[in-house]
Amino acid sequence: MKERALIVDDDADLLSILKRYLEKDGFEAVLATDGVKALASAAATKPDIIITDVDMPRMDGFTLCRRVKESKALRNTPLIIMSGKKISEADIVSGYTFGADDYVTKPISYPILMAKAKTLIRRAESRAKPAPLLKKGGLELNLEGRTAKLNGKLLKLTSKELDLLAALVSNPGRVLSLTGLLESVWGYNTADYNNPHTVEVHISNLRKKTGTFSKRIVAVPGHGYKFE
Repeated sequence: MKERALIVDDDADLLSILKRYLEKDGFEAVLATDGVKALASAAATKPDIIITDVDMPRMDGFTLCRRVKESKALRNTPLIIMSGKKISEADIVSGYTFGADDYVTKPISYPILMAKAKTLIRRAESRAKPAPLLKKGGLELNLEGRTAKLNGKLLKLTSKELDLLAALVSNPGRVLSLTGLLESVWGYNTADYNNPHTVEVHISNLRKKTGTFSKRIVAVPGHGYKFE
C-alpha cells in the first residue's frame, strides 16, 4: 500500500507538477483545489500527509490546517503549509500557530519537500501508541504486563519482538515502513542507523514463533510490512 498525500492548491499547474513528483517517489497523490474540497477528501481518503497552499478560494490553508487539527479523525495527520505570498516571519509563525507541522515557501524545492513529507510521516508512525491490551484473531498482547498469548498459550517473545508485533497489529492494513519501524520500535535515528536487516530478522523470528498466524504479517516489497 502506497503512502497517500493530499495536495491542495488552486494552481492546476502546480498540482500537476507535485502529483508527478509524489508519484515518482512512490506516493499515491490525491488532489483538491480548495480547503472545503480538501477537508471532505481528507475525511474520505485518510491521507498520510496533507500539503496545502495558503491563498485559496472558499477556505484558505490556515483555516484548513485548523480544521484538520481540530478533527478527532484527522488531527494526527501531518500537514505542510506552502506559500508564495505569505512568506514573512509572522506568516510562518501563524502557520505553526494554526497547527502546521512544517512550512515551505515558493518557489518550492521538490526534493526538499519530498524529504520533509517522508520525515513527518515517519514521525507520525513513531508517535502512534498501541493500546495496552491488543486482541486479534486469537492473539493477545498485554503491553503493560509485557506478555503475548496465542490461542491461550504463552509466546516466548523478546521485548523487541513484542513491540514489533504490537506496532503491526495496532495498525491493521497499514504499511509500516522499515525506517519507521526502526524509529518507533528500536528508537534509532535512521540518519545514523538504517539497516533494514534488523527488522527482517525480527520478522523472521516472529514468523517462526507464531506459526500459521504469521501469514497475517505481509511483506510489501520496497515499502515495509503490514498486518492483515
